[in-house]
Amino acid sequence: MAIATTGFFDGVHKGHRLILDEVVKLARKDNTSGIAISFWPHPRNVLQQDAYALRLLTTLEEKKKLILEAGIDEFVPLPFTREFSMMSTHDFLKDYIKGKFSVTTLVIGYDHKLGHDINMPQSEMISIAESMGINIVRIGEFIEDGLTVSSTKIRRLLRAGNVVTARNFLGYPYCLCGIVVKGNGIGRTMGFPTANMQLSYPLKLVPGDGVYAVRVYVNNLDVPYRGICNIGKRPTISNNSAVTIETNILDYDEDIYGLDLKIEFISRMRNEIKFPSLNELTLQLQRDRKCARNIIEL
Repeated sequence: MAIATTGFFDGVHKGHRLILDEVVKLARKDNTSGIAISFWPHPRNVLQQDAYALRLLTTLEEKKKLILEAGIDEFVPLPFTREFSMMSTHDFLKDYIKGKFSVTTLVIGYDHKLGHDINMPQSEMISIAESMGINIVRIGEFIEDGLTVSSTKIRRLLRAGNVVTARNFLGYPYCLCGIVVKGNGIGRTMGFPTANMQLSYPLKLVPGDGVYAVRVYVNNLDVPYRGICNIGKRPTISNNSAVTIETNILDYDEDIYGLDLKIEFISRMRNEIKFPSLNELTLQLQRDRKCARNIIEL
């Protein structure tokens, strides 16, 4: 016997939280388990539907952590395969929701679909579930700033560099995690040493080019630092077209090559531009550093 919900839950944003909170409330009321049933990898990665363009808001581990922190008792990621993608709504409800997980109540979002029958009206899906003895609780959309919160909208906001509205939709600052790798060392000669990040998960979405005020965590320690993160092609010092993620950690000057780095995006301060000289770039970085100190709370 369990109360459950199902979905990909990319970002575990405020709309997802509305559903998860209902699962937790009903599970506590019935003195039973609250389960979040998800899928991995993303269906587009398996079915090759514009998979090259897909970038995710959360890794599997990040998603699991956020869902469990919401009070869910068990997070179950089902392996998504081509064979699995062909399962009908009826069979998924019968074999998994009812059969494998013994779900008595399924909490769904306002536009949620199950199984291969993507054109099936949600009302028909609900009828099938209820015929199996599964009670359906339907949750409406979450509105923030006059917009329905969704993973797709959050991806668009981040690509546009709008990390503030993205944070409002998510309910927490968007973050990137990776390993510090060696760069060309030019930042250190200018008095602004940078940590060059190689993403731990290559499919994680990187916010649009620009200079950001960020909160930084080094080597998985829960000790925050203020920082300035530049995402882009570094046009003043390089002709390379590759996008880099470089972070100057304020009030920190230790060798962290090879260590884990986590950056939380607080605000976008400016565009990345090409300066006439390294001296003018240095002056701007000094202004960026002052601005970041005023923006970031620790």
